[in-house]
Amino acid sequence: MVLDLQDVTLRRGTTTILDALSWHVAEGERWVVLGPNGAGKTTLLQIASARMHPTSGTAAVLGSRLGTVDLFELRPRIGVASAALADRILPSERVLDVVLTAAYGMTGRWRERYEALDHERARVLLDVFGVGGLAERTFGTLSEGERKRAQIARALMTDPELLLLDEPAAGLDLGGREELLGALTELARDPRSPVMVLVTHHVEEIPAGFTHALLLRGGRVAAAGPLAEVLTAEQLSATFGLDLEVVRHGERWSARARS
Repeated sequence: MVLDLQDVTLRRGTTTILDALSWHVAEGERWVVLGPNGAGKTTLLQIASARMHPTSGTAAVLGSRLGTVDLFELRPRIGVASAALADRILPSERVLDVVLTAAYGMTGRWRERYEALDHERARVLLDVFGVGGLAERTFGTLSEGERKRAQIARALMTDPELLLLDEPAAGLDLGGREELLGALTELARDPRSPVMVLVTHHVEEIPAGFTHALLLRGGRVAAAGPLAEVLTAEQLSATFGLDLEVVRHGERWSARARS
């Protein structure tokens, strides 16, 4: 089991962010996590990335239970792309180094040394996501879409077993979103790719090739399972507190309020 969360509760002061949540992710699966603001999606990813421990319950990541494992050994096995990580990257950082430094779990070059194979892998990953020509540019000069793709390349640098993407399409225009989702679709369909978990607010941002969905509301699981069984009008309406119409377009989805 890649992720095995049992009755996970997380509190901050008197606020319960996750409430007795259980969730299981197996090898080969690609999950999308959906829910309104404040549902606990980003917090769930923090636990899945071994950056946060639950207040109660048990959380096992890649077969290791949090609280009993060396995090410095576990975290390199997990690739993460998120707004919080992007905020830690200096605008003056060279794009190639943004990807390269993931090998040491760092943001920003220091005194570490990299092999020629590390440089080659970083350039190949940038090429895969269509930003190879920007390797010598600085991160601050990239468009939002280019930054998102560079971050995902970085998340894959260590050849992780688990890839976590927190709202990768947020802030992108239509063209940028579709370019990114195209790259994620290729990744999702590749059987050599790691298990993937993607957080979003919008069903339109689910790449083709994803297999499962988790719906969160108020820190609790509203529904979980195969994509087609979970993304129903009834369950999405209950999750978002709005009467929604859900339409499937091949392997893509859309939702809107009923008029």
